[in-house]
Amino acid sequence: FTQLCFSCQFSDSAGYVGFANLPNQVHRKSVKKGFEFTLMVVGESGLGKSTLINSLFLTDLYPERYIPGAAEKIERTVQIEASTVEIEERGVKLRLTVVDTPGYGDAINSQDCFKTIIQYIDNQFERYLHDESGLNRRHIIDNRVHCCFYFISPFGHGLKPLDVEFMKALHGKVNIVPVIAKADTLTLKERERLKRRVSLTLSHQNAVAHIIIPFAVIGSNQLIEVKGKKIRGRLYPWGVVEVENPEHNDFLKLRTMLVTHMQDLQEVTQDLHYENFRSERLKRTGK
Repeated sequence: FTQLCFSCQFSDSAGYVGFANLPNQVHRKSVKKGFEFTLMVVGESGLGKSTLINSLFLTDLYPERYIPGAAEKIERTVQIEASTVEIEERGVKLRLTVVDTPGYGDAINSQDCFKTIIQYIDNQFERYLHDESGLNRRHIIDNRVHCCFYFISPFGHGLKPLDVEFMKALHGKVNIVPVIAKADTLTLKERERLKRRVSLTLSHQNAVAHIIIPFAVIGSNQLIEVKGKKIRGRLYPWGVVEVENPEHNDFLKLRTMLVTHMQDLQEVTQDLHYENFRSERLKRTGK
C-alpha cells in the first residue's frame, strides 16, 4: 500500500472545515479558463446601440457600417449579425460576442419582426444541446444569448406596443435589460418619469417577469478635454455631457451591473432558459 500524507492547516476555531474557500477556487478556475459572454442588442435604428456597445467595452465592433435610407427600410426584414472580439484586462480574458439585429422595427409592418430573433436564440440552444450530447463535450463553445439589451426610444410617452410584445415573447428565453437610449435628450424630470412609466407598464404585464429596471444611458466614443482632463462625452453649445458621470446618466450603473452579474446572467441562462428549452425539446422528441 502506498501511504498518502495530506498536510492540512486547521483553523483555531472549532468546527471549521475549510469549504468557505471554495468560491475563491471556482473564481480562480474561471479566470484561468476565461469567460464567454453573448450580448444581444435590439432596438430601432438611430438609438445609438453601436455607440453604447463600443463605449461599454472600449472597443470598435462596428468600424464601417452601411446605414440604409428610408426607401430601403420599407420592406426590410430583421437580420442577425454576430461580431466576436477577444478582450483581455489585467490577465482576465473575455470572449465577447455581440449579436446585432439591424432592421428591427424599421419596416411598415413590424408585427412579426421578433420571430427571426426568437429563431436565432432557439438555434443557439439547439446547437448547444447537440454539442452537449456529442462526444467532444469538453470544448463546447457557448454561443447562447446570455443577455439582451432592449433599447427604448426617448422620443415618446413610454413603451410602444411593439416593445411590450417583444418583451412578452422573449422574457422566457433570455435575460432582458431595458435601456432608455439617448438620455441626454431628456430633462432629469422627464427621464425619471419615463423610467417610472416603463417600470409600471412592465409590472402590469403579468406575463413579463425577470426584467431588470430600465437604465437611462448616453454613449460616446469621443474624447473631450474638460478642465485639463480627457473624458468621453458629448459636446453641446451649452456644455458637456459626460458618459461616465453618474449625475448625468446610468452608464456606469449599467456597466457595473453587466460586469458584476455576468456570471449570474450565464447561470440563469443555463439553469432556467436553456433547461426550459431542453425539457420541451426532449418532450417533443419523446426522450
